[in-house]
Amino acid sequence: MAGGIGSRFWPVSTQKFPKQFHDMLGTGESLLQKTFSRLEKIVPASNILILTNERYLDLTLQQLPKISEKQVVLEPAMRNTAPCILLSALKIQKEDPDAVMLVAPSDHWIEDENSFKEDLEICFKNCENEDVLMTLGIPPTFPNTGYGYIECDANATSEIKKVNQFREKPDYETAKHFLSQGNYLWNAGIFLWSVKSIISAFEAHLPVMNALFSEGKPIYNTEGEEQFVAQNYGLAENISIDYGIMEKAKNVYVKEATFDWNDLGTWGALHDKLVKDINSNAIVRATTHLKEASGNMIFSEKDKLIVIDGLTDYIVVDKEDVMLIFPKEKEQEIKILLAEVANKHGKKYS
Repeated sequence: MAGGIGSRFWPVSTQKFPKQFHDMLGTGESLLQKTFSRLEKIVPASNILILTNERYLDLTLQQLPKISEKQVVLEPAMRNTAPCILLSALKIQKEDPDAVMLVAPSDHWIEDENSFKEDLEICFKNCENEDVLMTLGIPPTFPNTGYGYIECDANATSEIKKVNQFREKPDYETAKHFLSQGNYLWNAGIFLWSVKSIISAFEAHLPVMNALFSEGKPIYNTEGEEQFVAQNYGLAENISIDYGIMEKAKNVYVKEATFDWNDLGTWGALHDKLVKDINSNAIVRATTHLKEASGNMIFSEKDKLIVIDGLTDYIVVDKEDVMLIFPKEKEQEIKILLAEVANKHGKKYS
């Protein structure tokens, strides 16, 4: 899934050029390219579909030369994750009715790719043999209020556990309670299932959407698909796979992940995962001259000299047409800030 805008990474991430197409880590690869490379070790490149907005087709093909245009599933309207997953499942089912599929966001940080592969192989095998909807849960390391949680069966002894319920992003006290219980995991938004199981779930829990998209079965993966999707996609309910399916279905299971993970949703999350200097400053692409500066996230689009004196726990982003200096503790407010900037200075900055 590569259709999000990533507005909390403004000013680098914009509607025209979202974060998944940027080299946010300073590695020489965009987040999308890193995700594709990770998945290619498990799934043949020809079997990987990229779900994104139609405005990002050229960017996607430019960054992923191994794929063909038919592997890019284009959303003509922003409708959250459920519609694009259903469309993809129906397209895959037409190719292979017995297929199992993985749904993975394009902007996650995963370091131990061998453990990631091993976890997926266990889940794939389970999905081949059982009518289940699976997800990977991340063992929580602190009471994070920015993630949703998965409550699993506390008495289960197997590595794959029944999910009792999904819990929305909690306040701090609730998050502490979740950790103390020992049977709560972070919801990473990584899902696995057979196409049979997920389409059955849509039939049961989102029947209107399922009926809408099922009308296109005769023309999926043909030249007529584009016109059908253009005419019907925008009619779909705007709903996430979590709300629409996972919170309603009774056959949901979770495997605890054995790999390190971060959803890289904010500048602070990026700061946490980068190598830092002796004063805990994380630096991407900049040459820095720092005095009494600590805990900062410093990001430059180009190798530019950035001089900072007397700044602690700030986000400092240098982009060609925008300079952002913003408290890290207020990073969740960047979405609001972006709306204010666009309203006052024009949408060219968004």
